[in-house]
Amino acid sequence: QAQLVESGGGLVQSGGSLRLSCTASGFTLGYYAIGWFRQAPGKEREFVAAISVRGGTTKYADSVKGRFIISRDNDKNTLYLQLNSLKPNDTAVYYCAAPRQAYIIPEPVPSAYDFWGHGTQVTVSS
Repeated sequence: QAQLVESGGGLVQSGGSLRLSCTASGFTLGYYAIGWFRQAPGKEREFVAAISVRGGTTKYADSVKGRFIISRDNDKNTLYLQLNSLKPNDTAVYYCAAPRQAYIIPEPVPSAYDFWGHGTQVTVSS
C-alpha cells in the first residue's frame, strides 16, 4: 500500500530553519512529481512547492519563494523541504502529496493530488 510519511516538524523561533522530510513506501517515489502543501488552523490547505520527477523543475508559492527549497533523493525514496527565514504565519501542518499519474507535475491545488501523508506540525514563534 502506497504511503507517504512526513517528519522534521517542530517549534522554531522566527527567522529560524527546519528541514522536512517525506519518505515513500509501497511505491517508487522516483516516478512521481511530489508536492508540499500546508494547512493552518481555520484555513484551507494551500500549495507550497512541487518538484518534478528528476528534480529539474521546481515550483513555489509566492509566499515562500526565496525562503523554502524543495529537493529530492530518489535513491533514498525521500523528498525534502528546507524551510528558511521562517515567519509566524508559516505555522501550519505540512503535508507531502503525490499524484496518481506518473511523471506529470499536477496543478498546484490539493485536488490534483491523490496520495497524502498525515502531515508534520511546524510552529514558528515570534
